[in-house]
Parts: sequence; structure tokens; C-alpha cells
Amino acid sequence: MSALIEPSGLLLIVSAPSGAGKTSLVKALLECDPDLVLSISCTTRPPRFSEQDGVHYHFLDRATFEKELAQGAFLEYAEVFGQLYGTRIEDVNRTLASGRDLVLEIDWQGARQIRARFPEAISIFILPPSLEELERRLRNRGTDSPEVIARRMDQARAELAHWPEYDYLVVNDRFESALAALQAIVIAARHRTARQRQYLQALLGEIAAP
Repeated sequence: MSALIEPSGLLLIVSAPSGAGKTSLVKALLECDPDLVLSISCTTRPPRFSEQDGVHYHFLDRATFEKELAQGAFLEYAEVFGQLYGTRIEDVNRTLASGRDLVLEIDWQGARQIRARFPEAISIFILPPSLEELERRLRNRGTDSPEVIARRMDQARAELAHWPEYDYLVVNDRFESALAALQAIVIAARHRTARQRQYLQALLGEIAAP
């Protein structure tokens, strides 16, 4: 039997309003699935405490970001709270061509741009169990003023309105259950016919033979 053919990787989009637990869920998903890689976005915002360039983000000044944007370097970009965020095309292509699955942790604006260019991408929206719980989580962070929290809640309501654009919805009420749902989505996506036919060409050819 001929060797299996390595397919190009899956592109997975994960979005959520601030405080819904997206970052923690994605981190846990990556830790239990070595075939997943997190896309490192570019941003103009300054690094927070303990954040490292090239690990958490590629930190760029605004002039550099805008120059790369004008050159067509970004697959998607958005401005959030006055700061620019974007994903370089080259980074995405390199990972997918290697056959590894790539996770993009981006907002609805970026997700919409990605889907326009990669309609086969799998998109997942993380929901909080309630707006009340979302606000409680933001307050418990202890990092934002009441004014910033109010602004984040307004932003969250606007972001939540875009849930119908996504393939899957996961409510992050119980962390373990939400993580299990994400794992199930990834497994299902890997077993779609369009992807498996790349792995199973020899077997499918044998089945089709007279």
C-alpha cells in the first residue's frame, strides 16, 4: 500500500469577547494537542508584564505595522481600543503548508476577513454563560478601572451580536466541559471527508476499483 499523503493543515478560528475565557481555553487546547499551533499575531499595543516578543505577540510600532499593511502582508487586521492587530499571510501559509493545524485567536472582524479568503476555515465562538458572569470575571481580574470595564462590556455586547457568523458555539460555563467541546470540534474537523480523502487515497481508490 502506498504511503499516506500529508495534507495541508486545518485553519481554526476562535473568537470571544474579553473575559469569556478564550485565551485560557486555547492554551489548554494547545497543551493537550501537540498537532495544534497558535498563530502569533502582530500588534501595536505595548507588551504587558511578562509578555515576550515573538511568543505572545509580534510587537510592532504603528509606523511599521501600517507599512506592512500597505504592502499587503496581513491576512487580516483590526483596530481594537485604538491599537492595531493583524495576522501575517506568510506565517499562516508556512504553518498550513507544513501540514500542522493552526489556531487563530482573533476577533469577529479578523474572523470575517479570514473566512472570505479561507472559506474552509473552522470558526468557533466562545460565549460566557451570561452577561452578568462576564462582568464579574472582568471585575475579578483587578486590572481595569470601572470605566474600562464598562467600555469592555459595551464592546462585548457588540461582539456577541456576531455569533451567527460562526460554525460552532461553545459556552464557557464549566471550563472542563468547554475544553472538551473544543477538542470534539477539532477531532470532527480532522475527520471531514475533504480532509480524510488526502490521507486515505490508497484505501478510497481500492474501494472505488471494479
